[in-house]
Amino acid sequence: MHVADTAAVAWWVWPIALFVVTFLLGVVAVVAGIGGGVLFVPIVAGFFPFHLDFVRGAGLLLALSGTLAAGPVLLRSGMANLRLVMPFALSGSIASLAGAMVGLSAPANLVQTALGIVVIAVALLIWRVRPGRNTGIEESDPLGAVLRLVGKFDDPASGGRVDWRTNHTRTGLLVFAVIGFLGGVFGLGAGFANVPALNLLMGAPLKVAVGSSGLIISIVNSSAAWVYLNSGAVLPVIVVPSILGIMMGSRIGAGLLRTVSAETVRRLIIVIMLLAGTRALLRGLEIWN
Repeated sequence: MHVADTAAVAWWVWPIALFVVTFLLGVVAVVAGIGGGVLFVPIVAGFFPFHLDFVRGAGLLLALSGTLAAGPVLLRSGMANLRLVMPFALSGSIASLAGAMVGLSAPANLVQTALGIVVIAVALLIWRVRPGRNTGIEESDPLGAVLRLVGKFDDPASGGRVDWRTNHTRTGLLVFAVIGFLGGVFGLGAGFANVPALNLLMGAPLKVAVGSSGLIISIVNSSAAWVYLNSGAVLPVIVVPSILGIMMGSRIGAGLLRTVSAETVRRLIIVIMLLAGTRALLRGLEIWN
């Protein structure tokens, strides 16, 4: 958007529009089973007149607020496991600090172009990869055994207790470092990548992967968020309406979860992300400003 166009709009219109957009994102993100941050950054960066640094800072706090709210419930239910969370959150946190510093020091156009490429890749990943069920892994790998990455939880859906353990721990640590770095650079919530890594790569049951992913996001995003806060890249006029919108929309989405087809919303998410990623890519390349 050009400066003249932005100046013609009253300042208070943008927070209201931001609230409406994030409210809708909260609804569809819950039903589709992905984090709102991965939708927030490309859409707001592409269609709102905010500098990309402020959008990324808000995106980290946006993803952080939702996962912190859900954390205690997930831990009490056994669907999030601290032994599983901590080593991968540590790996992701260290990498996210580096990613945040790289993202803030890089030229905005370069980051915007890279964001478009990453978002399009994430949309294709969501399209191609479907979460698996319990993998039936009977033995942990040596590092997983040392870290005691095993657990159990009561699953109301199946009416029984699920015992689980993980594998490919070394690879998982490397994967979560990459995820944390990208999350720090672009301000994305990484639920889209955490869940496949825990479920498909390491063999954690789907519900444990989803629950533990939320805690990992809260720890990793906390680390990266401090870099943005210290750099002054967090504006309350962006953050406050965004968090309010996403949290209110998430409550509506949770209520619709039983009646709306997740597959339909998933397809909608893919289309939205492809459009937003293309817009970010073209804006970064200065083809469509």
